[in-house]
Amino acid sequence: MITHIFATALALVAFLGGLRLMRSGFERMAEGRLARLIRTAASTPTRGMVTGAVSTALLQSSGAVTAITVGLVAAGSLDFASGLGLVLGANVGTTITPQLLNLNLWGIVLPALAAGLALSLHPRLKHRPLGEGLVGFSCIFIALQALTSALRPLAMAPFFHQALASAGRNILLATLAGCALSALVQSSTATTVIAMALVGGHMIPLEGGIAISLGANIGTCLTSVVAAIGTPRPAQRIALAHVLLNTMGVAAFLPILHPFASAVSLASASPAQAVANANTAFNAICTLAAWPFVRQFARLLTWMLPDPRTA
Repeated sequence: MITHIFATALALVAFLGGLRLMRSGFERMAEGRLARLIRTAASTPTRGMVTGAVSTALLQSSGAVTAITVGLVAAGSLDFASGLGLVLGANVGTTITPQLLNLNLWGIVLPALAAGLALSLHPRLKHRPLGEGLVGFSCIFIALQALTSALRPLAMAPFFHQALASAGRNILLATLAGCALSALVQSSTATTVIAMALVGGHMIPLEGGIAISLGANIGTCLTSVVAAIGTPRPAQRIALAHVLLNTMGVAAFLPILHPFASAVSLASASPAQAVANANTAFNAICTLAAWPFVRQFARLLTWMLPDPRTA
């Protein structure tokens, strides 16, 4: 039992480490220009959505992109409505890695790892960030396979089996578990991957895995909330928008979770892919639903969090 717990924890640490290494490498490739590039590209709410999706797909951290957005809005470098567009796009971009992990990438993972190690050790410093990114990408794929293998025997232990079965049957409990885990590890991607491993190993039902991934979208908001502490009102509104958008989206989907799960399972080759597809569909639908009302939503948030001088 202790061996399986240790193996699960080690695989999760490897996954988070790989995710952080990939993010760090791609950030360093931008050489500190990331915030400036985002500010330039996100001049309107619609362009902000596209920029948020692309930048989050590369960094695999909606929290990091939202934190950058909070900083840009706080500094007055980005208007509030465009910042909202970035938040909406970030929610879609963060779903890319779970989709990639469903593909059979062993043919490129090991070469990418070898190339990444070679570039990381290259004497020319400018090649090292790309090397780190490739090593990080390889690590998250390898760690996922290890996590799936480590979780399976652990889930068969009486205590864990009962806990997982209870969470899988209780949709609200599964959602809260996803929220708490995402807030703890600060990665909705990692939480979704764990849900994929549990569902793929037939340890919990599909509905429970999807509920965990939905809850993860709320838990990841903690980064933007912390980043907004002590900032001007517009930046605090960005953090509030992130929380409200994800919370309202989850609240809207929970009552229809069973038909939603049935629909995505029809378009998925495996239960694990169904979780990834559900996560992508959820964020895409919520983003598209909010897109036409970005400026109206901005006015609502201004009313909810008015400037101190007008309060």
